[in-house]
Amino acid sequence: MTVKLAIVYYSSYGTNHQMATIAAEAAKSAGAEVRLLKARETAPDEAINSQDAWKAHHEATADVPEATADDMEWANAYLISAGTRFGVMASQMRAFIDTLGGLWAKGGLANKPISAMTSAQNAHGGQETTLSSLYTTAMHWGGFVVAPGYTNEVLFKTGGNPYGYSHTQGAEFTDDVKSAISHQTRRLVEVAEKLA
Repeated sequence: MTVKLAIVYYSSYGTNHQMATIAAEAAKSAGAEVRLLKARETAPDEAINSQDAWKAHHEATADVPEATADDMEWANAYLISAGTRFGVMASQMRAFIDTLGGLWAKGGLANKPISAMTSAQNAHGGQETTLSSLYTTAMHWGGFVVAPGYTNEVLFKTGGNPYGYSHTQGAEFTDDVKSAISHQTRRLVEVAEKLA
């Protein structure tokens, strides 16, 4: 059975979009069918337009489909990537997750593996608590958390976070960073294949 991976991200300035794109390439090379999707923007236009980088990214990714409950039902694995806001996921991702009650109630999110990534403005900006909050949601769904753990030495070169890749905004997307994201994604696909 083919792994059907929904990669759902939210990105204000492009960091999580870039992470999700790297993950999508890794998943496709591992044989998964991939839907790269974004959580709907909920911030008012005044806020977006007040910051040039936010406005530019919003316009540049206008063609990326918005995630829906149908996408989540289609998928048999999830990779979620959202920025850290005050130690938890960005409200746009939370707003998307909060639309999934009907699908959750009928068991449509259960028994599926999930992995998560995040970013923050600085190295200690709440990334681990953000990942924990995403995984707490997955536990309510009845999902299986597939964290990278310490399963590849590249993780030690990129901050050593065993919960999920975490990027510091503005830092370069080095080969090690791409390898860490790719490793986490391939691990998720491998687990999803076994469950499928």
